[in-house]
Amino acid sequence: MAARPIGAATISFGLVAIPVRLFTTQASGSQISFNWLHGCGSRVKQQYWCPKDERVVARDELVKGYEFAKGQYVTFTNEELRALEEAGSEVIEITEFLPLSEVDPLFYEKAYYLGADKGGDKPYQLLAQAMQKTERAAIARWAARGKQYLVLIRPFEDGLLLQQLRYPDELKSFDEVERAKVTLKPAELNLAVQLVEQISSDAFHPEHYRDAVHDRIEAAIQRKVEGQEAIAIESPAAATAQVIDLVEALKASLDAEPARRGPKRAQDAKPKTGRSARAKK
Repeated sequence: MAARPIGAATISFGLVAIPVRLFTTQASGSQISFNWLHGCGSRVKQQYWCPKDERVVARDELVKGYEFAKGQYVTFTNEELRALEEAGSEVIEITEFLPLSEVDPLFYEKAYYLGADKGGDKPYQLLAQAMQKTERAAIARWAARGKQYLVLIRPFEDGLLLQQLRYPDELKSFDEVERAKVTLKPAELNLAVQLVEQISSDAFHPEHYRDAVHDRIEAAIQRKVEGQEAIAIESPAAATAQVIDLVEALKASLDAEPARRGPKRAQDAKPKTGRSARAKK
């Protein structure tokens, strides 16, 4: 079944305009959500309570306020806020092309698949293949839903993907994180490097991983739907932190790793071909 677009836009740079459609990257039903119920089985409704008047207030009595000091607010009407919103032109305006490695994943937020809209197949493929050939991505501005987004367009498989980015002022500085300065011995660093190399792969295989908690909850839901009781699963005991010799720990990890991974290392040692090899470049 073909995916349904969630919106449309136009990629613009220079005199080029490429009509595209946006598709969500999240699989339908991939998240489990619960509703709050009363003991009688009815789903409860959310209400707004005014502690000063000691009563429930209706939504049409509410206004939006910004707390600029403790307990002090400036208020805005819906009309005032709409006047401040960005006009939704649905144009994705490319401002520059740059190597993808220059954009740290720390800036990444939501991702959307891009597909060519009517009349846009050829320019869409031209842009996708040009970025693949030059190994570059595009930084762009996107005005939609009353906001202005900073986005990155990058080649993905045989098409394009749009990655919504955070603005710099939306990120905390890493300087706020306290980090001690330590002196590493060459032997310690060499052992750590060996351990990293021993359990390294040249390609990411997300299909090798599953969310175990999601699977347990899903299975418990199904058992309850079928009239059975959910089976309690004991959580693994928390590991006790131990202060041990770093070099000995690294050596023990190196000795234990081949047994844990089994024959997979021999498979990983084979030369990479196809997409994986190209991705490594």
